[in-house]
Amino acid sequence: MHLTPEAIPILQDNYIWLLRQGANAIVVDPGQYQPVADYLQQQHLLLRAILVTHQHPDHIGGLSQLAADWPEAAVLVPQAAATDVQLAGRQVQNGELLQINEWQGAISVLGVPGHTLNHLAFLVDGTPPVLFCGDTLFSAGCGRLFEGTVAQMLQSLQRLSALPATTLVCCAHEYTLANLRFALEVEPDNQTLVEYQRHAVALRSDGVPTLPSQIGLELAVNPFLRCHEPLLQQRWSQPDALSLFTFLRQWKNRF
Repeated sequence: MHLTPEAIPILQDNYIWLLRQGANAIVVDPGQYQPVADYLQQQHLLLRAILVTHQHPDHIGGLSQLAADWPEAAVLVPQAAATDVQLAGRQVQNGELLQINEWQGAISVLGVPGHTLNHLAFLVDGTPPVLFCGDTLFSAGCGRLFEGTVAQMLQSLQRLSALPATTLVCCAHEYTLANLRFALEVEPDNQTLVEYQRHAVALRSDGVPTLPSQIGLELAVNPFLRCHEPLLQQRWSQPDALSLFTFLRQWKNRF
């Protein structure tokens, strides 16, 4: 079944993602209530599930009210870390295969620690598959490390980069242009990067999201997915993928 993710922009640069099958809808990371409620009403959609990748406020701000107003919707949240307030809903974890009421196809739960220790991604079966990756993977970038280690984040990104090249990548923030400016500092000779930047600038000039991306594109332009490349390691005098990733993440934090 063909799926088309729909982005609901909120706050400064967040996206709430919505996926529909007929009149049924799934919502991911509802950082605000009203934009989702309005969208569901305008589109005459039934909310079947709410997926939460992690517990930061800009991802869960509308969760409790949505769950209260659509009590039939499944609420699927990460397991609480030791320092977290437990989110209301069913806690899910890496490796689970979810079946949502009235939804055709399974949803795989992927543990992707790094940004937070309990961060999840959700992979929805479809043609193409659709990945909701929260703040782990961005187009041409990756999330900051607030709780996890560099090694954990690198492993999480490697896991996502192994998904089929056609997989749609639904990131939670519109960071693409800023990430591309950094990526071109890392790989100024990458012609695919140059062309992608031109395309992304045109989209944003028209007020259109740069997302979703695709795994195949990210493998070509995202420096954090390219740390295994010997030429890139050599350019930045790093002996291996982990060292290069560490170097790039620290550089990006200051960029």
